[in-house]
Amino acid sequence: MNNPGSANEGRRPAGEDEFVTIARVLRPQGRKGEVTAALLTDFPELFASRKRLFLLDEHGHRREVELEAHWFHKNQVVLKFKDVNSISDAEELTGCEVQAPRSERAVLEQGASYVSDLVGCTVYDSGREIGTVQAVQFGAGEAPLLVVKGAKEYLVPFAAEYIEKFLAEQKRLEMKLPEGMLELDAPLKNEEK
Repeated sequence: MNNPGSANEGRRPAGEDEFVTIARVLRPQGRKGEVTAALLTDFPELFASRKRLFLLDEHGHRREVELEAHWFHKNQVVLKFKDVNSISDAEELTGCEVQAPRSERAVLEQGASYVSDLVGCTVYDSGREIGTVQAVQFGAGEAPLLVVKGAKEYLVPFAAEYIEKFLAEQKRLEMKLPEGMLELDAPLKNEEK
């Protein structure tokens, strides 16, 4: 395993295992039922092959829709669904999550993981439980940082050299962290003050 990567293919609402959210409808776009949506995936190119999608409304109701067309505009995606043909039809979709079946997620390269698979994992350091992954932060360095909540909040690099075993199905991440890493942000001891 080289440097593991993390990919966003949306997120999963709590308790949802069958679908991943890949976009969120923001507002109507145009007069023929198109909607503008915020992208929540690292694989926007897959809209070209995804014709069957699902819309999850704010009340938790999901319905299947057929994607007729899409195009990208200003870091967002414009979507045209079959049978959504007016501004008022499109307004009803505002706030809906655009989802794809979990089984249709993009295939990742060896050693890469989905953020949605990491969040919620219990993290162990040399067999000792340190907490649960609450979020993943990008951009602070070469490896993404896991925000792990345990006795306190830890920032742990998701780097190959620290990973012993990642069991996504069991939501378990076993690591061997360098000595003292978890104490970096610890309060000073009396003799250190």
